[in-house]
Amino acid sequence: MDYIIQLILSFFATAGIGVIFNVPRKNLIYCGFVGVVGWMIYFILTEHGMNIVYASFFSSFVIAIVAHLYARRFKMPMIIFIIGGIIPLVPGGMAYNAMRNVVEDDYIQGLQYGFKAFLITGAIVIGLVFAEVLIQLVFRSVRTSKETFKKVYKK
Repeated sequence: MDYIIQLILSFFATAGIGVIFNVPRKNLIYCGFVGVVGWMIYFILTEHGMNIVYASFFSSFVIAIVAHLYARRFKMPMIIFIIGGIIPLVPGGMAYNAMRNVVEDDYIQGLQYGFKAFLITGAIVIGLVFAEVLIQLVFRSVRTSKETFKKVYKK
């Protein structure tokens, strides 16, 4: 039951973010789907005991791949689909706690929160970059294999 609630809430939250960022109406459902995929991967991995840094990496990796495929399918910029999926993963609450602890003169706890927020943010960025590199490699290999196929069988 908890998974269903997470699925529904992540869809509406991501679609709502899409509305805020003026995503075209016909693509709001797909933007919501990207968010659902990313959040459910993150939620399931953290529920099964995975570190939130690794879960953020894997979920942002999958978000970027799905967003790239949607961007090619709908001939739109990839950022339209990525933003909605990534925003739920951003460690804003952890960054807030870091600053709150620093203001309250609890520097050690603030440093711990800040470093963890930094690691999560880095994991999100690395997941996006790795997915982009993987997609580029796959599409380049498909393109060269098509060209090779045409050269071989053209004769």
